[in-house]
Amino acid sequence: MESRLSWPYFDPDFDSLVDRIEPRVCIDNETCETCTLVKVDSANRHGILLEMVQLLTDLDLVIFKSYISSDGGWLMDVFHVADLLGNKLTDPVLIHYVQQALGRGQRGRGRGTSEVTTCLGKLVGSAHLACDYAAVEVTSTDRPGLLSEIAAVLTELGCQVLCAQAWTHKSLAAIVLYLLDGSTRAPITEADRLANIERQVNIVVEAHHVPGHRRWVKAGGPTPGRVHTERRLHQLLYEAGDYEAGPPPPPVDPNLEAFRGQNLPLLASSATAMTKTRVSIDSWKERGYSVVNIQSRDRPKLLFDTVCTMTDMDYAVFHATMGSHGPLAVQEYYIQDMYGCTLECEMEKQKITRCLAAAVERRVSHGLRLEISGRDRPGLLSDITRVLRENSVSLTRAECATRGERATMTLYVTTASGVGDVDPKRVVASVEEELGEGIKVAVISGALAALNRSSSNNDVKSARITTAGGGAARSKSTTSVTAFGSLLWSHIERLSNNFGSISS
Repeated sequence: MESRLSWPYFDPDFDSLVDRIEPRVCIDNETCETCTLVKVDSANRHGILLEMVQLLTDLDLVIFKSYISSDGGWLMDVFHVADLLGNKLTDPVLIHYVQQALGRGQRGRGRGTSEVTTCLGKLVGSAHLACDYAAVEVTSTDRPGLLSEIAAVLTELGCQVLCAQAWTHKSLAAIVLYLLDGSTRAPITEADRLANIERQVNIVVEAHHVPGHRRWVKAGGPTPGRVHTERRLHQLLYEAGDYEAGPPPPPVDPNLEAFRGQNLPLLASSATAMTKTRVSIDSWKERGYSVVNIQSRDRPKLLFDTVCTMTDMDYAVFHATMGSHGPLAVQEYYIQDMYGCTLECEMEKQKITRCLAAAVERRVSHGLRLEISGRDRPGLLSDITRVLRENSVSLTRAECATRGERATMTLYVTTASGVGDVDPKRVVASVEEELGEGIKVAVISGALAALNRSSSNNDVKSARITTAGGGAARSKSTTSVTAFGSLLWSHIERLSNNFGSISS
């Protein structure tokens, strides 16, 4: 087909032009009673949508409505956001940070942008772990005790784990750890020492690696401009070919066209029954778009994961609608490939459907969720994961960080055999007995994805949290990623003269 040239092809000097045009950012707390509207007008360029979604996600903000249109070299995006406690953005420091960071774009972050503390106490600012500390990346066959053994080796080598994230998907594991010197707490920069760290970690990984699976171990010093950690985890699993395993995702259910504001009870019923992510790709040749539809369980950071994957695969998103009702999320993207063409090759379509399904499912939480906190010290991650391994508990996902002198960990655990449920009382007692009273353990009885702000009444539901030491319970409120359905369909023609609805 004849390609439809899009924004990257207008002018060879387009990138320099984009650098000279600063986006306009408006923070609107008046229009909506329950959320803040973040409005961005900007010259378009590849990856800018991901940068905006990534920033809002890093700030522990929930995007529960999003309105995206970016034809003609210009984008107009509106994000309806609230923090994870269900509050609007009222802190002037946070508002100023959002305006600065979005206004200057990812390339300008760090040039005078102040630090800010999120609603969960996380510090976000110009100092980034990915840039300022040594990192170890691992892709390997997943097995019980893998993170524990890696953490133990790093402790023996005099390294302290400052931050770590680990994902598992389809028998593969991807891990990123940021390190500093355990005695001096200084960044590790010596090439010889980094080479030895890489060599020792590789020995651990290679010991039980399954032939045929991709193995990757890399240790590197502080690197300006290093890729965002969660984006890097997606890249590692993509490069390992996790999307190739198993059957392709089923096509979307046409009955869920009720999403566009008609039969919500049917939608909720279908969502409850749906267990697999569904992906379909259609061609809208008249407008020069491929239309990607995704149906899945709703959960936090869903928008980031899908946009991240399409960006890294060099697809440009020109328009999008994303929404949820109850446990179901429905996403629709109008895209072109890097040459401005629609997707015509069947093999290419199959690859992107598999990749998007994998992107959705990598972060799906399996197992019991543990929240662990305590005073940070060298070897803490190694000790905690060792105790879990000794109790026949295996990690399916992990997120560990330090905030000042405190270390916090969110761990999803299952039995090492995969059969039966983890006994939370035994796990809590074992961790406390081994590591002492300074460690606090909370067992979350419901996953965050089940905590949903209803699209019909905006109620914020609560989950029960059982804490260690007596089994006392408290409630914790949050919201899951939600979005809008019919809003874009009623306004999109007003925003773009050449864009309308298509037949389902």
